[in-house]
Amino acid sequence: MADATDDIDKLYEFGERLNDAKDKSEHRQDYEGIIAAANGSVKAKQLAAQLIPKFVKFFPELAEQALDQHLNLIEDHELGVRVQAIRGLPLFCKDTPEQLTKIVDILGQLLIAGENVERDAVHKALMTVLRQDVKTSLTALFKHIGSIEDQSAEDFSTWDSIRKKVLLFLRDKVFPLKTELLVPQELMERHITTLVKQNLQDVTAAEFKMFMDFLKSLSLFGHKAPAERIQELVEIIEGQADLDAQFNVSDADHIERFISCLSMTFPFFKRGASGSKFLNYLNKQIMPVFDKLPEQGKLDLLKNLAECSLCATTQDSRQLLPSVVQLLKKYMVRRKIEEINYTCIECLLYTFHHLAHKTPNATNSLCGYKIVTGQPSDRLGEDFSEQYKDFTERLRIVEDLARAMIKKLTQGMADQNKALAAAKTEEEKDAIKTQKQNATFALRACNNILAMTQPLNTKTPKFIGDQKTNLSWKEAAKPSGPSTATVAGQKRPAATTNGSNNNPLKRGRGAGGMQHQLVNKAFSGIYDGGRSSGRGGRSWRGRGRGRSYH
Repeated sequence: MADATDDIDKLYEFGERLNDAKDKSEHRQDYEGIIAAANGSVKAKQLAAQLIPKFVKFFPELAEQALDQHLNLIEDHELGVRVQAIRGLPLFCKDTPEQLTKIVDILGQLLIAGENVERDAVHKALMTVLRQDVKTSLTALFKHIGSIEDQSAEDFSTWDSIRKKVLLFLRDKVFPLKTELLVPQELMERHITTLVKQNLQDVTAAEFKMFMDFLKSLSLFGHKAPAERIQELVEIIEGQADLDAQFNVSDADHIERFISCLSMTFPFFKRGASGSKFLNYLNKQIMPVFDKLPEQGKLDLLKNLAECSLCATTQDSRQLLPSVVQLLKKYMVRRKIEEINYTCIECLLYTFHHLAHKTPNATNSLCGYKIVTGQPSDRLGEDFSEQYKDFTERLRIVEDLARAMIKKLTQGMADQNKALAAAKTEEEKDAIKTQKQNATFALRACNNILAMTQPLNTKTPKFIGDQKTNLSWKEAAKPSGPSTATVAGQKRPAATTNGSNNNPLKRGRGAGGMQHQLVNKAFSGIYDGGRSSGRGGRSWRGRGRGRSYH
């Protein structure tokens, strides 16, 4: 005990002499004594952890030795010693910026600390060095995010844990303070954009979305940003979607990634960015194998295509329209006895209208219309009467089926009102309310179909090119579980892409629900809340590390 007290007394003496000295560099022995005392008692270590970083700038020749000793304190078994040592780390680079990268690297590794007080100390230390030099600090911190090669399983596990903690720190501590930290604004926003782009090779879906949400929040890509900057964001998403890779319909990961990325780009298309690369890939790579996609994947893809059709260029519309018409004919059956998927038809009709509005005469050869633009592509001298007869017959059948479905839905809603009045438990009431809500959305889809088919029953139709038609799912409230009802007219898959069998329509049929199974089938997936973004039990897989997207 006496030795421990003597060590502490000596440390206080060393510290006081250094404090009082005008030329502290003349007191090298005192500083060496402080470094040596870091091997003493717990209290001596704690005091040394304060003094070593405080005076290190006056002894550059001892800086490496001092840092090594300080790192020993950071690894000490006593929590109090570790916390004090962590708090002192920013001082090592306050006046010696060449040490900054190393200190940030150390602090990044320390983010996996198990004790809350220790993690808090690391967070505060990192924020301190970020405020000292944000550019260098961010560059060093992002090095923990990129891939590493040839690591052992143990090394990979440690690296991956650090990587996740660094991402959380960026999300929770750095990104919310971007206005304060990213100064000068334009220069630093450009720098962090570059860092993000350099570290997207192997991210999960959630990580990618986090980075894109952050980039969107920057002034660099704000509302006043020119179209070329918005295109830069689209190009980032294009890279993540693997649009240069051959599409493999059996690769569920690529399907989900493409749909999620297409969904993510839609707001940028509305701001003037080009979606040509996505639409060309969809037309050339995915449309030819559309029938082989999983059912939920088909629906999610058609929903996204419907929304993106608003922003398609004339050239993109002309190239994509034949595939859309061909697919529309597959869904618009010629026999009333066949079951159909009204949701998919709604999507395809919406897409057809918006593409045809941009290139109307392309429908002459596809649907037998007689639209005159004065261009050779009108092909008015050719006979497309069979195409017209076939297309309008399909339209008529769909209209009849939609009207019949509206009648069934209306009757079903009346039955549900009675069932709701008679329901005794909250569970029964909730199930019936869900049915009523779903029936409302289904009515919207049928009404949309009728609104979009009626203008097409003439040789010179007027195609819808505005946004007055509100897609049925756009106001749909997200249900408690994603729908996986069988698409009408096809076999129920063994497992859907979102891994759930919770169909709100089907669950409630026993409690005054819809009386016809057709109703449940015909609107498969309509109530999932809009565009897909990798929801459900499965999501994109991380490339390279073999990690799953979550």
